[in-house]
Order: sequence, then structure tokens, then C-alpha cells
Amino acid sequence: MSTLVNGKFWGYRRPDGKVGVRNHVLILPTITCATQAAKQITELVQGTVSFIHQHGCAQVGVDYEQTFRTYAGMGANPNVYGVVVLGLGCETHQARSVAGEIAKTGKPVEVVSIQDHGGTLTAIAHGAKIAAKIVQDASAQMRDLCDFSEIIVGTECGGSDACSGLSANPAVGVVSDMIVDRGGTSILAETTELIGAEHLLANRAVDEKVAKRVYEVIKAMEDRAFMMGVDIRTGNPSPGNIKGGLSSLEEKSLGAANKAGSRPLQELIDYAQTPSKKGLVWMDTPGHDIEQLTGMVAGGAQVVLFTTGRGTPTGSPIAPVIKIATNTAIFEKMADNIDINSGSIIDGQESIEAVGQRIFDEVSLVASGKLTKSEILKQHDFGIWRIGPTF
Repeated sequence: MSTLVNGKFWGYRRPDGKVGVRNHVLILPTITCATQAAKQITELVQGTVSFIHQHGCAQVGVDYEQTFRTYAGMGANPNVYGVVVLGLGCETHQARSVAGEIAKTGKPVEVVSIQDHGGTLTAIAHGAKIAAKIVQDASAQMRDLCDFSEIIVGTECGGSDACSGLSANPAVGVVSDMIVDRGGTSILAETTELIGAEHLLANRAVDEKVAKRVYEVIKAMEDRAFMMGVDIRTGNPSPGNIKGGLSSLEEKSLGAANKAGSRPLQELIDYAQTPSKKGLVWMDTPGHDIEQLTGMVAGGAQVVLFTTGRGTPTGSPIAPVIKIATNTAIFEKMADNIDINSGSIIDGQESIEAVGQRIFDEVSLVASGKLTKSEILKQHDFGIWRIGPTF
């Protein structure tokens, strides 16, 4: 791979024109009882990835649709070269339906059914044989020099502390602006952690329709908590946030909103939905780290920037997650898990802009193939935001 060119990265061009930063073959289980078989295929075939989940059956309505959209989005993500969709056969989320949606991208997609193939052992053998062929084809693809206008970066903060809004989050905001200015897309998520700061984002909306949607999404999230008989402000900040120095949800939200930088808010999209516009986009997700990460990746994010003041090993099966410490102490304590230290801002050693540039440079390297620590440790986290009961 050649030396990086300023403002460029080396990525994999897909049949639909999109660009991936990884070249995975995904073994995608559409039902919880196929997840162990999917995992065993990944153990047999190098170059494949999968994930464990508890979804895919007894779901209805908008909850069914959201899970289906998440499955399809994971397979359609540009970081995936090809997909083996593994189903049981009798589940609500039919493997063939999910595969049909992914196939619209033009990438290789095959379906394996445990029931149709005579049980777990024969399904694993059949799936592994198919996966091995797709992996070999994937290994022959070379990277091309690509522009940052083709990047979607997800932004996330987990385990916030009193430093989050002063160091890592505003530094990520600098990166968000840099990507937007280069024609790319930056996703802001965590609706629960924007309550109290919604007016700031509404003021940056490109039109009144988007501004109105900001307030509607915030109200809907608060109403969900009231339906459970609680005020969300009684459970947020979390005990870890409070121990880290945060005193209120508004304080946490004002810090979290800094990840959005300063550019106009182009649109507000649903969970696991692909942005229809370039620039700054807000995805309606919960604050749960894994669920929001999954939603952004299913929405097409090829790289995720994850700030943390308390420390976390969180990663994704298909998208590299760059972990950024808000303070030097947690960076040194969890050096196995965290990629970048922004505590140098708190220590008075670097400016927010300087750390932002350092993070952007890391995005370029990671997008071109450098592994993040969560990837090296195979931290393949996955969780879907359920918005309905199981029947």
C-alpha cells in the first residue's frame, strides 16, 4: 500500500459505488438460534466475522421492521465484501428476505437454512464451504485511493466523565467538521444524551422541518421513559457518569453535543437508516453503547469514533472503532483498549484543534487498513434497539 495522500484513504470499491475500509465476509444469523452455528463457521473460515444476538423471531410491526433494517444494513455496509445469511427456516425474519435486500448492493450473497440443510452440522459445513469461496474472492480485491467525501463516520461517547465535554468530545467535533468540509458524513447519535442540548442542534438545522423533528425526537424519547413510570433524568447520568464528575443530564448532554462540531444539521434519521444527505446527520438512537454503535454501522458508518472517560473495550464486528480517552489516567489504565489520549488537552499539553487533527490522521490510517485495538482483541459487540415487546 502506497503512502497516504493528504485528504485521501485506501479503500475497497463496491459494486454499488460505495467504499469500504475493511473487506469482511459476514456470516449473518437472522435468528438467535442460528447464532452459534454462525459463530462456528467463523471459527472454521478465516476472514469471516459474525455476531451473537437474541432477535429475529416473535417480533411484529415497527419493531420487526427496525430489526430487519438493522440486519440488512449490517450486510449492506461497505466494509462487507460478501454475506452468508444463515437462518433456521421458520423464523419471523426470513433469511431469504434479508438476503434479497442486501443483494441490491450487488455484492455476493448466499442463503443457508439449518432446517432445509438437514440440521446444524450439515448447515455449518455448507455455510463454511460457501464462505471459503467468498473469502478467497475477497482476498483478490485491491484497495483504491478514495476521497473522504465517501466516508461516513459514526460518533459516540460512552462512560462520560467531567472531562468528556472539555477534551475528547470537542476534539471529535473538530474531526466531524473536517470530514463534513471534505464532503463526507458525520453521524451524531445518542438521543437520550442530547436531552437538554436539543435547542443548540435545532438552531443549526438546515430548515424548519429538521428543527421541528429535533424536538419531536427528544419528546418521544422522554415519553418512552415516562411510559415505563420513570423520568429519564433519574437514571441518567448513570452511576459511572456521576462518579466521573457529572451532576445532571443537561451537563452530560452539553458535553455530548460537542461531538457534532459546528456545521449545519442536515437531517434527522431513524435508527439503522442510511443517511440520504452528506454533512452532519443525527440518528435517533438510545444511549446504550452497543445498540447505538450497531445502529450507526447498520446505517453505513465505515469508522466509529468512540470517546470514553470511564474506559470500555467496545467494538464492532465489521467497523473499526477508534477509542479516545478523555483523560490521561484512564488512557494509561486501559492502554490495551484505548487508541488515542485526548487527556493532553486537560493536561495543558495540546489544543483541542491539535488533538482533532491527530484523530483525523488516525481515521486516515485506520480507513486504509491500520487495526484498532478493539479489532485486535476481536471485540465483536452487537445489539439492536428493541422498540416493541416480544410475542
